[in-house]
Amino acid sequence: MKIALMDSGIGLLAATAAVRRLRPDAHLVLSLDPDGMPWGPRTTEDLTQRAVAVADAAAAHRPDALIIGCNTATVHALPTLRARLEPDIPVIGTVPAIKPAAAGGGPFAIWATPATTGSPYQRGLIEDFAGGVAVTEVPCFGLAEAVEHADETAIEAAVAAAASLTPKDVTTVVLGCTHYELVAERIRTAVQRPGFPPLVLHG
Repeated sequence: MKIALMDSGIGLLAATAAVRRLRPDAHLVLSLDPDGMPWGPRTTEDLTQRAVAVADAAAAHRPDALIIGCNTATVHALPTLRARLEPDIPVIGTVPAIKPAAAGGGPFAIWATPATTGSPYQRGLIEDFAGGVAVTEVPCFGLAEAVEHADETAIEAAVAAAASLTPKDVTTVVLGCTHYELVAERIRTAVQRPGFPPLVLHG
């Protein structure tokens, strides 16, 4: 089986590792847009255009399926990519793990790019799966870019800024961008409050 994965940058590594664990036998094709990274601050039109180009490059390898390893691309470009590639190539989106986070019952926060935060798609997921649970949407300005460029100072500042917007009583944080999974333990340290149970992270 051949599986293609696409993203703007190195956030794709987290998604690739997860697919490799589930399907160690699969042949993987990775398609990225490092020159256009980050996608988060872009307009929907620009982001969709770039996502189409990256998806077309992956589709040229004739994969059995294409995984969009990017929450921002999924919430803005998934319908376009499905209309373009399906039914020949099934397109699988990646969205913030709101459903499992809500199942925990406690208040939780969603850390995501500004483009994903507050988007109709994410709001729809909250309405559909998190009724009755306190949810805080946290825009993480500059975090994906800092991770992409391994800028330690910028990572520290972006994580601290997002942590300051996260309510003190949250029990779970949803990592709504694949880049964030690469600094998950830093996020855990920044958000974990003394006297509270260990913070749960959903990637």
